[in-house]
Amino acid sequence: MSHPNQFSLLAQRRFGPFFWTQFLGAFNDNLFKTALIVVLTYDTTRWTTASPALLNNLIPGLFILPFVLLSATAGQVADKVEKGRLARAVKLLEVGIMLVTGLGWLTHTLWLLVLGVVGMGLHSTLFGPVKYAYLPQHLKSEELVGGNGVIEMGTFVGILLGEIIGAVLVAQPSGVVLIASGTLAVAVLGLATSWRIPSSPAPAPELKISGNFLAESWRNLSYSRQNRTVFLSMLGNSWFWFYGALVLSQFPVFAKDYLHGDHSVFVLLLTVFSLGIGAGSLLCEKLSGRKVEIGLVPFGSIGLSLFGIDLYFASLGYSNSATVGAAGLLAQPGVLRILADLLLLGVFGGFYIVPLFALIQTRCDPKHVARTIAGTNILNALFMVAAAGVAILMIKNGFTIPEMFLATALMNAVVALYIFSLVPEFLMRFLAWLLIHTIHRVRTVGVDSIPDSGPAVLVCNHVSYVDAIVIGAASPRPIRFVMDHRIFKTPFLGWIFRTAKAIPIASAKEDPWLMEKAFVDIAQALHEGDLVCIFPEGKLTGNGEMNEFRGGIAKIVERSKVPVIPMALRGLWGSLFTRDKTNVFERSFSRGLRSELALEVGAPVPPQCATPEYLYEQVLALRGDWR
Repeated sequence: MSHPNQFSLLAQRRFGPFFWTQFLGAFNDNLFKTALIVVLTYDTTRWTTASPALLNNLIPGLFILPFVLLSATAGQVADKVEKGRLARAVKLLEVGIMLVTGLGWLTHTLWLLVLGVVGMGLHSTLFGPVKYAYLPQHLKSEELVGGNGVIEMGTFVGILLGEIIGAVLVAQPSGVVLIASGTLAVAVLGLATSWRIPSSPAPAPELKISGNFLAESWRNLSYSRQNRTVFLSMLGNSWFWFYGALVLSQFPVFAKDYLHGDHSVFVLLLTVFSLGIGAGSLLCEKLSGRKVEIGLVPFGSIGLSLFGIDLYFASLGYSNSATVGAAGLLAQPGVLRILADLLLLGVFGGFYIVPLFALIQTRCDPKHVARTIAGTNILNALFMVAAAGVAILMIKNGFTIPEMFLATALMNAVVALYIFSLVPEFLMRFLAWLLIHTIHRVRTVGVDSIPDSGPAVLVCNHVSYVDAIVIGAASPRPIRFVMDHRIFKTPFLGWIFRTAKAIPIASAKEDPWLMEKAFVDIAQALHEGDLVCIFPEGKLTGNGEMNEFRGGIAKIVERSKVPVIPMALRGLWGSLFTRDKTNVFERSFSRGLRSELALEVGAPVPPQCATPEYLYEQVLALRGDWR
């Protein structure tokens, strides 16, 4: 069945007004900031005696200072106050800030403009928790990835347009007047769109807002740490902002001193990178199959390192020394490689950030969404302040801009390996995503029968060595797989399944103690509300036909009265990963590249009906004749 395009949300009141409100906020932030950075980079002496490189790292630091101090309080407010009303209050604040900065532009008063930077940071701090807590209230679960993708695309398109128009307007003879009037007009337009945002009831109206913002920040982060996967996803999200802040803050000096370009070259670099982010964010819905697919996160991280490293080498190969504009730059040897690296950094950044945000939204306590997002904003701010500090230290220690790109890409590889070793679910889903997007095309039927929450046992026929990976990729929730204990002795797979909390099991003949322990662990997992998947045949098929279901399933449902969901894998028999005794190369080529397979999920079976014989019949019917 075809699904509505994610852009169809823009025509709906539950999404459209909110989208345009946040889009205009992102646009105005960057219209103002970019105009200020361009002035301080290309017309420094008329405004200040400070170093442009220092200012380009200091201004983003000042912008995110309110995130560090006030995000926790902003999260409390967003959980306590109706979000439409709060959005309108934030937009009124933006109008006031733009009046102050307009005075700064017209009177050539730098400290008023710096105050405006901090003010817009406060505006974004207050709106941030609203932005991501609003979506789960108004979007269905299958719309959440697409909705997040559109929001991320809109944010970065807003950033892109703000940067382009800010850089172009401020370079005009009456640039300061254009910027002063333009930022005020956009703020007023954002206020107008906010009046169309529908009511979004506060999840915790009884919440008492703490006046001690430092203590609240600590409580907020401590609460988030209780959910390990969410907290580590928050850290991964914040690392992306560290990476992005460190790289993007070098663009003005990189454009001027390394590419020998005017302000239009700076705009071109921002345009290419922002287009990449927008494209990557939108592609997430297609690549994820309209579910929260965290397997894209390692994929995105790999790209961030690879193309960051290549950007260093591409920059070394650039030899032009004459001043050029954007058109002149495109004619220079080697510049297309630099632009391709920036574009792909953006694309893979989109693959990285969108699933992480969706995971945080769906896995945290529904009554604590805004405060969890606020905690994410605190971490983002701390990481971005750290990025500004690291950049300043690198500059003072003689790092060139290309060397800073290289160092950031290498740091990304180390951080990614560390995070994914702590949360192996990312690697599991990445392997699954890779399998079903390279070797196989997987069609799923009836996956909605897998409950969104609560315990259940999944039973499936056992066809290949990758059954668990295929099932894991299709499930919207993590699964505790019950697996033969011998697989845990395999160096790589053993580590993945062990850290993914798979449950080892042995036959009564091999190890009766381990078998009994497995049933205890299964009962405990179900008691904690997990999904547990078993293969009742107890072994891989040797001829493509299903083996008899053993009695273990009856023992499980006798202890834990939970529904049992039958599933059938179809089309895997004869693949490289099965025990088919025919020639491995011959059958691999005969199936062709990206051969089709299917996972069909049946209706839940009540525990009192879940006998091995009945479940065998259900799975066999689901499988049909297609092995």
